[in-house]
Amino acid sequence: MKKAFRVPLLSLGNDHSMAPSPRSNALGVRRRNNLACRPLHDPDAENAIILYAPNEEEAAPASDGEEDKSVAMDSLKRLLGLDRDEATREVHVVLDPMLAQILRPHQVEGVRFLYECTTGMRVENAYGCIMADEMGLGKTLQCITLLWTLLRQSPNPRQPTIDKCLIVCPSSLVKNWANELIKWLKGRLPCIAIDGRGSKEQVVKDLEQFASGHGRGNGTPVLVVSYETLRCNVSVLQKTPIGLILCDEGHRLKNSNSLTFQALTELNVQRRVILSGTPIQNDLSEYFSLLNFANPGLLGSTSEFRRRYETVILRGRDADASDADRQLGDERLQELTSLANRFIIRRTNDILSKYLPSKYEYVVFCRLGSLQLQLYKQFSNSRAVRRLLDSKQGRASDRAEGKGGASSLQIITRLKKLCNDPSLLNLPAELEGSEDILPANWRRTQLEPLEGKMLVLDRILKQTKEVGDKIVLISNYTQTLDRFGQLCGARRYGFLRLDGSMTVAKRQQLVDQFNKSEGAEFIFLLSSKAGGCGINLIGANRLVLFDPDWNPASDQQALARVWRDGQKKTCFIYRLISTGTIEEKIFQRQSHKQSLSSCVVDEAEDVERHFSLENLRRLFQLNEASPCETHDTFQCKRCVAGRMSREGEMNYGDASTWSHYNEPELHKMADPILKRSARGIVSFVFQYKSHENAIPMQ
Repeated sequence: MKKAFRVPLLSLGNDHSMAPSPRSNALGVRRRNNLACRPLHDPDAENAIILYAPNEEEAAPASDGEEDKSVAMDSLKRLLGLDRDEATREVHVVLDPMLAQILRPHQVEGVRFLYECTTGMRVENAYGCIMADEMGLGKTLQCITLLWTLLRQSPNPRQPTIDKCLIVCPSSLVKNWANELIKWLKGRLPCIAIDGRGSKEQVVKDLEQFASGHGRGNGTPVLVVSYETLRCNVSVLQKTPIGLILCDEGHRLKNSNSLTFQALTELNVQRRVILSGTPIQNDLSEYFSLLNFANPGLLGSTSEFRRRYETVILRGRDADASDADRQLGDERLQELTSLANRFIIRRTNDILSKYLPSKYEYVVFCRLGSLQLQLYKQFSNSRAVRRLLDSKQGRASDRAEGKGGASSLQIITRLKKLCNDPSLLNLPAELEGSEDILPANWRRTQLEPLEGKMLVLDRILKQTKEVGDKIVLISNYTQTLDRFGQLCGARRYGFLRLDGSMTVAKRQQLVDQFNKSEGAEFIFLLSSKAGGCGINLIGANRLVLFDPDWNPASDQQALARVWRDGQKKTCFIYRLISTGTIEEKIFQRQSHKQSLSSCVVDEAEDVERHFSLENLRRLFQLNEASPCETHDTFQCKRCVAGRMSREGEMNYGDASTWSHYNEPELHKMADPILKRSARGIVSFVFQYKSHENAIPMQ
């Protein structure tokens, strides 16, 4: 330390030295960020999709020369990072071009809606919404675009809107969500996927890993987990702030008293998005539960909602309602719709007409066979049914949905199975007096003779194979799938089967195998409960829904498996109903629920008030007099002497607007396969056509 300290100089040779610039950073001094705050993606780029644009204040008036100098100086300050207001300046939020280039117009609209809701731009202090698009419109892609945008951007360029996202879905869709994230984001967003099949210790470890991650150092900002796993382990996540929750198949939250609903409300999350193609399932109380989860308190308490909206609207929808009740019901419906529309987006499959070939959907009423008819009459007049009908406790419609005890549920199930095929029942043990009806050599395991719906199905399968199409067969009962398998084996048809006994990985393998065009198996047997949600079977262009469910949402989920993105051929959907039986009563009740859903969600003003609720309680009466009791209840104004005299505009949610044909006019149907299959068995058909097909029918 004998010499005084001198600032080191950069030698340039010949004793010329260059002193450090006064702007250079000295050792130990934090480096100044000289770059201006900018949006992540260029808002001025061609085809840029802007979700948020800051409100830039107008500059004070100035002379031309001064204005030019001021603009130049401001630009220079921003470029050099010398603008003191830069730290608080907001920037544009622009969709990642990687996603913007693949989104269709209706999907861009959906992403913009989701962003505005989850950032509170629509209503202050309200951050939830429902995406109620019908199946096949790309709800998954729209939500992935939303979460990617929120995780990467915000009006504040120094931090994103959220730092973690939770996706909750049925266990069968966990892997599908993980795969979709990889597919659309090209592996840029790591996620943890938990479907509940691992050990308890591993599940907790994965949840804790997600809970502990924060900020830019969070390596796995997305968790995909099943409803069941989250419900059982919600305590692990209760204390961690979660930026966004996406609830796929969100109609699982229809009951606010369920354990799943209660578990999700315990999470520390403000931004909530529900995905459900069918937000109304059984009643308006379920609709309220969904809206109340998305935005708590928006529609008041449960009792307030029931008093002001539900009771009044349902009274007005009843076919026996007075004019005053209908008027008040319509007024409250309009009020509810106005409130809900701020937080719910609903587009129908009509949008797909621009991208997909035509779809023909049929409701096919099939007469019972001789043996089925005798057994059905015996069952309808049995002591068990008489006791149930004579009971003064509870409504018949409640019993039909299992609320009246196990005995009523057993009777309903047996009648539904009888409509499918008598071999599904353990006869004569399950039906008193059936031993006098069954043929002497009758055995449950025998295939022939086929009757009713099974005979129609046999004909459809034969012709489907002849034309080279593939077909999906869906039933609520695995016993019915067994019967389908027996039929396929006897006819030497190649088939695949997916039901609840299979692992998620095995299910996806079967789907991929079936969708390959060169596959030898042209029939896919599908359990509606195991495969009704999220499975893409575009390898087929025909689908048979063999038996109806009480819940129209379940049937709609199942029906959407083939007519979706990627489909290249004209699609034909067949819903088989046994004429005059309990199945027709179920379809009528579905129509009532579908009519209700259409009013609240679709705002279709022309949905007629078809059914008295009292008529829906006549579940066990067999109507042999009419070829279609459902059509009779519609009080159709387009029919003369039982035949449709003119076409009208069709509304998918209202079967009374569909084209319809009685037995002498079945030749007018568009599908030649159904024409030939219907002979001698089908009594009535409703036909819906999505749109005119630009692709020649195949």
